[in-house]
Amino acid sequence: MLELKKLGINVAKSTVERYQPKGPRSTSPTWKTFLALHASELASMDFFVVPTAGMKVLFVLVILGHGRRRVLHVNVTEHPTAEWTAQQLVEAFPFDEAPRYLVRDGDAIYGEKVRRQLRAMYVEEIVTAPASPWQNAYVERLIGSIRRELLDHVVVQNERHLRRLLKTYIAYYNQWRTHRSLDGDAPDSRPDHQAQPARTAELPAVHGLHHYYLPEAA
Repeated sequence: MLELKKLGINVAKSTVERYQPKGPRSTSPTWKTFLALHASELASMDFFVVPTAGMKVLFVLVILGHGRRRVLHVNVTEHPTAEWTAQQLVEAFPFDEAPRYLVRDGDAIYGEKVRRQLRAMYVEEIVTAPASPWQNAYVERLIGSIRRELLDHVVVQNERHLRRLLKTYIAYYNQWRTHRSLDGDAPDSRPDHQAQPARTAELPAVHGLHHYYLPEAA
């Protein structure tokens, strides 16, 4: 069409589209569709780093279940290894509770010991493309929430301190934090209550950084 315009022949875009051959549409599902269809069978994992007051760098591993956006496991180490990571998978999925698929990036930390452990648990790995965090969006969003809602407000003293902070936050996240994707529910579903504004208790969580609300007993 642009070449015709260069020749002084003006053709409407709608005319070109009418006569343009239409090839067959791809029948393969998109990545977003795959995630939606297999949400109940999917989990994802990722590391992120946290500096401490003593100028050390700690590594946090989080494992998230996609079905209810529930945090399944979190742990901290100063020296992550493939052996340590493989052990975290065992702790995250005891008693044959492993998902069908596990999404991860291509970090070298997921070495042969991790892959061997996943095979033993009959879990199929889905490795995201290089420099494509959007392909592991659920766990990336979780990490962003942990930073914004917890770590941006505290100074981490050491590994023990970070582990304690994460434990309290994950308990709040799973039990009380509402999610738009869950129609306003929390990962650990809780019932709705009738509105009683004058009889509502505000309860602190995560050392007072957050709160949840319950109706007071009559």
